[in-house]
Amino acid sequence: MLEVNGLNARYGRAHILNGVALSVGENEVVALLGRNGAGKSTTMKSVMGLVRQTEGSIRYEGQEIRGKASHTICRAGIGYVPEERRIFGELTVEENLEVGRREARPGAPEWTLDHLFKLFPNLEERRRNLGKQLSGGEQQMLTIARTLMGNPKLVLLDEPSEGIAPVIVEQMAKVIEELKAEGLSVLLSEQNLHFARLVSDRAYIIEKGEMRWNGTFAELDAQPAVSQSYLAV
Repeated sequence: MLEVNGLNARYGRAHILNGVALSVGENEVVALLGRNGAGKSTTMKSVMGLVRQTEGSIRYEGQEIRGKASHTICRAGIGYVPEERRIFGELTVEENLEVGRREARPGAPEWTLDHLFKLFPNLEERRRNLGKQLSGGEQQMLTIARTLMGNPKLVLLDEPSEGIAPVIVEQMAKVIEELKAEGLSVLLSEQNLHFARLVSDRAYIIEKGEMRWNGTFAELDAQPAVSQSYLAV
């Protein structure tokens, strides 16, 4: 579904990513783990064409997308849920969702308001509320739901559990499980190891813009020095 190889990215003169490589298969949830500033968000933004990439390859469904415009990448079938959420505070929940609506895509599940409200019952209860009236967790749910209205095949989730209540984190885990059950692939950027473990098939660890480890969580548990070196606060 997604293959990244030898990716280098910069912010101005700052070299942020150095030779990053990862892959996400069909109907797979992959976690990208690392501390703050490790390069997780920059990797996501690079895939979406939001950061200048200087070298490397980003292939989606076998097609090279590095260097393409963000809207072209989105239309190809990749949905992006940014860490900042970026909902429209002066629009209602329903209006926020309508902004994200796209035509059905072959090979991808088609998301309707009714389908999304079953997945996010909190949003159905507040469908007439303005975005700015929602809690942080509800805003995160709305951002994910709006992305799904574009009917993507692959979703990039950047720090979905950050700053939200534990009960909402558990709900978010169920949502990701449902997305996988619907046939979507997910690349998940996370610091919360417990949350990532609940929903992911395998993981990569990034540190200072370079990939340091990849494998299953069972393999990670068998190497406590890896977690201590790259994930401990």
